Amino acid sequence: MAEIRWYGHNCFRIRGKDAVVLTDPVGKETGYSLAKTTADVVTISSHSPEHANLNAIKPEYDTVTGPGEYEMHDVFITGIRTHLDEDKGKVRGHNTVYLIEMDGMTFCHLGDLGHALGEEATEAIGDVDVLLVPAGSATLDPAKAAEITNHLSPKVVIPMQYATTAGDRSLASLESFCRNLGVSVPEPAEKLSLKASDLGETLQVVALAVS
Repeated sequence: MAEIRWYGHNCFRIRGKDAVVLTDPVGKETGYSLAKTTADVVTISSHSPEHANLNAIKPEYDTVTGPGEYEMHDVFITGIRTHLDEDKGKVRGHNTVYLIEMDGMTFCHLGDLGHALGEEATEAIGDVDVLLVPAGSATLDPAKAAEITNHLSPKVVIPMQYATTAGDRSLASLESFCRNLGVSVPEPAEKLSLKASDLGETLQVVALAVS
């Protein structure tokens, strides 16, 4: 069983049977703060200060910072090159989408994706069980985020990068993303505990409270 917690912006801790993966350790630039924490693997989507706060992580840990295939602590990670803008990164730079395979499930963290996914990227991503999607980011508006979500057809969607009372106040709301997705806004949960047998055929949107 995997336990997922959200620390604001792009930062999630996914605790599995064999390892803990931390995505985009959140920096104070977003309004959130990340207390000292431990992880086995840390993924970085793009090298911006708001989610490369490695000082908050206690040693020792392995870091994944870009495209490629990795196996660490019995976790398989695939990094797929994407961009922060619709002009192939010429304006804002590049982004890495990560596939994290652990506990019999595939988690897809879209990072700061700033464009619709083309055929090549969609094929590389493949089947997704849990999608971590920027719901109100500065690089992807809620309508496009909902469109990408529908395109990837995950079993579970966990929104990130949207305005909360704790941080990211300049971003779009979770309500806007849910409206574009055609679902009601879920009540935030402290954490999500999930195993492969829990996954159904109907899309489930889970909002997490900031830990």
